[in-house]
Amino acid sequence: MKTRVFCVMCLILALLVPSIAFAGGAAEDETTMTMWHIQTQERIVDIIEGSLERFSADNPEYRVEQVPMQNDPYKTTLIISMGADEMPDMFIHWTGGPMISYIEEGALYDLTELMEADGYKDQFLDAAIEQVTYEDSLWAVPVENVTPAFFFYNEELFDEYGLDVPETFEEFEAVSEVFMENDIIPVALANRTKWTGSIFYAYVLNRVAGAEAFADAYDGNRSFEDEDFLKAASIVQDWANRGFFGRDFNALDYDAGQDRQLLYNDNAAMYVMGSWFIFTALGESPDYMDKVGIAEFPVYEGGKGKPTDFIGTVGDNFFSISSSSENPEMAFEAITYLLDDIAVEERKAAGKIPPLKNMTFEDETDAMIYQQVEEATHIQLWLDQYLPPEEAELHKDESQRLFGGSITPEEYNRRMQEGIHGR
Repeated sequence: MKTRVFCVMCLILALLVPSIAFAGGAAEDETTMTMWHIQTQERIVDIIEGSLERFSADNPEYRVEQVPMQNDPYKTTLIISMGADEMPDMFIHWTGGPMISYIEEGALYDLTELMEADGYKDQFLDAAIEQVTYEDSLWAVPVENVTPAFFFYNEELFDEYGLDVPETFEEFEAVSEVFMENDIIPVALANRTKWTGSIFYAYVLNRVAGAEAFADAYDGNRSFEDEDFLKAASIVQDWANRGFFGRDFNALDYDAGQDRQLLYNDNAAMYVMGSWFIFTALGESPDYMDKVGIAEFPVYEGGKGKPTDFIGTVGDNFFSISSSSENPEMAFEAITYLLDDIAVEERKAAGKIPPLKNMTFEDETDAMIYQQVEEATHIQLWLDQYLPPEEAELHKDESQRLFGGSITPEEYNRRMQEGIHGR
């Protein structure tokens, strides 16, 4: 049965992975290790390949085969391979609830001793180490990028209508009304994929209920049905009902760029998205970036959240080592080459922000993002990644219905409470 499942996985890989890059040349006396990731952009794949080539040059008895995959197919392949006990030596994930489930299933190698050797973990931002820590042990290496979500806005549109960037919910509502009066969608949102709306909801909840509210409700220390959660869900639905996200936003496709096209064409004025939007927009519409401003998400008057609380991740893709790897120490050594001095400079040049301490950037935007993360009072992992897979799907499904108005705020919170705690 195991062989049959593995063959299915091989078929999936053959269909979904167009090419496989290798570090070094094959030799009979070499040990080959495998690395799975989702960095499919050619420039980043080349950076990873160069890192792995340096590793093999320093350790000629080892080579690493990297397998880049698209995001959603990767998630499917990972589930199948984990169920079949046919894992690669190294693979990425997003920490949070899924990482905990991998740990409890015994699928991850404990990296604590390796991370603490020679003070290696001390090179990383504290928030990055926090995201890979579970029960006082370290389970992954933060690698790819620092990506908090920001409040992006079109400076030209704000200037045209004489508007200031909103710092409070009340000010946000006021500028949104002005844009609607002028047939401009206040906030671009493509919520067919559901996680996009989850980012917006997470910020509203943070600003109303505070940094620890969601974690406390998930842990059972408070209820998803309490007053703060009701207030946050009510605000989100009110803004949707008032047209702040335009029409049919639940049918717009993020992967097809339908939200971004609204921005590029000046049909929408504001956007809440991870900082990868900067890299994406520079590739899709570089002229648009000349008029983009970046701010913190507004605060709720009387709320418990702070403007320096962020939703996002400090590491983006986190590399773990499979507990079934026959060479965990060398697999870890290979991962360290992804953030050696050469790789760090290459990543910075490619628009990435490595999750390391004491970084400097020539690019003003990158420097600003890095400073915001260093000074952040709290960074909440994306809710759909914080939650275990089944509960993440519950949250995404029900929050999409909340935005769409097919359930009430009370129903959304009740379904979250019942779905996670059985009542």
